[in-house]
Amino acid sequence: MEHESCGVCGGDGRISNAFGGSSTSCPACRGSGRRSTGGSLFRDVTKTKPSHHSPATKAAAVVTTWPSTPGGTLLATEIKDSALPDLDKTRLVREIIEYEGTHGSCTQTFTRKIRKQFRAAL
Repeated sequence: MEHESCGVCGGDGRISNAFGGSSTSCPACRGSGRRSTGGSLFRDVTKTKPSHHSPATKAAAVVTTWPSTPGGTLLATEIKDSALPDLDKTRLVREIIEYEGTHGSCTQTFTRKIRKQFRAAL
């Protein structure tokens, strides 16, 4: 039973670089030296099996109602103790929480901005 030799490597199973002389296994026959009988020239290496994917967990979203950093807590306490309408208090505290979520902590510039809004509303 004769097999046709690979058209890329000529049946050697190895291909080499003309510049450096380095050698590697042939991508067409994967080192066997025989012509591939079916399919495409390259192997599909994408992870398409369901076992490769992590299971989808539907965890409940944690709703934060109060700032977590010391600077944010201090600023939110000032707002809570003020004479602002409840709607404005809620809006400003939510803005602090969102800022902490994206930046990690309240910066001095952000604190000044909130205090400016807070004092303008009084």
